[in-house]
Amino acid sequence: MNTIETTVKGERRRRRRHSDEFKANLVAACSRPGVSIASVALANGINANLLRRWIEQGGQRLPSADPVDTTVDMLRDQAQAAFVPVQFDATPPPTASDIRIELKRGATTVVVNWPSSSAAASAAWLREILR
Repeated sequence: MNTIETTVKGERRRRRRHSDEFKANLVAACSRPGVSIASVALANGINANLLRRWIEQGGQRLPSADPVDTTVDMLRDQAQAAFVPVQFDATPPPTASDIRIELKRGATTVVVNWPSSSAAASAAWLREILR
């Protein structure tokens, strides 16, 4: 339903009037879960603040931005959790003074550790690789 009045050039813009049915439809659309007031207002060519006023005038509460309390769901999920083994690399971690270069291409990853004493050599190697 288009409720926007067009104006002719030079004519003053008139205040738009919206029917009660139009207002009720938009307020109902905002009460659905996961729907934002701003998106409903934008889709229907009205200001979000006006739509908020209609919701408040209708006696409805504005949708809460707070997440739903999921405490019960979290406890249920924790009860069903099982042990999952985790594998660690056997290579020792580089020291803080090492230079670490990690190259990724698709599913392949190449990690090169250079001692910081040969930083010039690592820079030359990296230039050749990136050429």
